[in-house]
Amino acid sequence: MYDYDLLVVGSANADLVIGVERRPAAGETVLGSDLSVHPGGKGANQAAAAARLGARTALLARVGDDAHGRLLLDAQRDAGADPAGVLVGGAPTGVALITVDPSGDNSIVVSPGANGRLTPEDVRAAGALVRASRVVSAQLEIPLETVVEAVRNLAPGSRFVLNPSPPRPLPRELLTACDPLIVNEHEAKVILGGAEADDAPEDWARGLLALGPRSVVITLGGEGALVASAEGVARVPSVKVDAVDTTGAGDAFTAALAWRLGAGASLEEAAAYAARVGAVAVTRRGAQESYPTAAEVDAL
Repeated sequence: MYDYDLLVVGSANADLVIGVERRPAAGETVLGSDLSVHPGGKGANQAAAAARLGARTALLARVGDDAHGRLLLDAQRDAGADPAGVLVGGAPTGVALITVDPSGDNSIVVSPGANGRLTPEDVRAAGALVRASRVVSAQLEIPLETVVEAVRNLAPGSRFVLNPSPPRPLPRELLTACDPLIVNEHEAKVILGGAEADDAPEDWARGLLALGPRSVVITLGGEGALVASAEGVARVPSVKVDAVDTTGAGDAFTAALAWRLGAGASLEEAAAYAARVGAVAVTRRGAQESYPTAAEVDAL
């Protein structure tokens, strides 16, 4: 019996967001909207998204002993996630500087702060929490060796989901644990080393599977997603909505997919549900504030 449907091992950032008419070119200054501060970070976003959907969720992360850290802890509680695994201190809370243009597209620069101090030793100390979780999800806004340690502490029969963002070459130990590896086009090409750069997404998926993951999901923006495993490759259509802000939508997709897989859905079913969750999220501003409840997803 698992105490948690999903444990997210990852980052927690304060998102500092400014709306801009267009992004500045090199050496250029542009005026933007008033600054707004929101709870964010890929790890905290995933935990909040899953909890909002009704999953029993916990977060293993590190924040600073500061106002941004308190904001993040409060946001986890408000979403319904268990923040007992969130460690405090060691460095200031991580910060993401985000610009959002009128189409809803964003660009992000991250200062890792305390995220860079989440260590393998922290994961080992939280081993009971890791082993109490049906699915463990991670990203790469924390040290790579910390993510590898999470894999080494998985309970027998549990599932590991990885969104390798920001992308980098991955050790085989990590790749072979992924079920699935969730990537966008850019992340897929980085992990493949550019070998499949001119091929179709189906070819990227087969190339990624050859590296060791048990399954792969490639998100394709407005074109939906592609799922691949030993059983074959399939396309999952997108849900057409008017996007307002894409910040954190990929994290909502990953969280929803991980939760549904743990509940017994097939990879294609879980991806279709995750696409609906992401679609609701992009119609609202912010990251965690935009995440829907299960009832709102069903209504879509």
